Amino acid sequence: MKKMSRAALVGAAAVSSVVLVSAPAFAHVSVQPEGTAAKGGYAVVDFKVPNERDDAATTKLEVSFPTDHPLASVMPQPIPGWKAEVTKSKLDKPLEMHGEKITEAVSKVTWTATGSGDDKGVRPGYFQKFPLSIGQLPTDTDQLVFKAIQTYDNKEVVRWIEPQQKGQEEPENPAPTLELSAAEGDEHGASGAASDDKKEAAAASSDTSAADSGGSDSDTTARVLGIVGIAVGIAGVAFGVLAGRRRTNS
Repeated sequence: MKKMSRAALVGAAAVSSVVLVSAPAFAHVSVQPEGTAAKGGYAVVDFKVPNERDDAATTKLEVSFPTDHPLASVMPQPIPGWKAEVTKSKLDKPLEMHGEKITEAVSKVTWTATGSGDDKGVRPGYFQKFPLSIGQLPTDTDQLVFKAIQTYDNKEVVRWIEPQQKGQEEPENPAPTLELSAAEGDEHGASGAASDDKKEAAAASSDTSAADSGGSDSDTTARVLGIVGIAVGIAGVAFGVLAGRRRTNS
């Protein structure tokens, strides 16, 4: 068998690369904040649901909330053509929020399509956002992992429930993960405030220096004018003496 030429090998590798690069990257259910999701605060987040099928519509979405970091306040935004249902469960350990003891938290939110025909659910080639107002966000974690179940009108169910393991490739069906930003007023905020204070102090110092400089200039001017005045006075006296002598001699 003849050996494959180097050019043929390069060509084959190039074709293989094109095939791999051009392969579609499948979208998945994800969650992103509208703005920021700061630890200890409240946020509006969107669960983004793309339709990955060419012949079916997404008609149901179930999102389960983390039990290790329960959220007491969860409010869905009304979406035309969808019904939202919030499910709460008893907490093993009550939460303290705004001085009140919370004994239950949201465990799941379910959206179900209510339309009909082509207006029912998320059609092929489209996506839908499902907004929620959530809080109070935990302060002892950097992220919240949700589990989502996507149901199509052909009865197919896709479970987006696999957490991302650190240092490993993304799983086939990754769970929606909300990254939390630093709490407001933490060391970063304090650093910013300190920086502002420094700027204000520098500005005040600059103003004071300018004022001192202005005062110094005024003193110098006054001294110069005083010396000039004395010189003029002496010159006048000398002129008067000389004039008197001329009159006497004459």
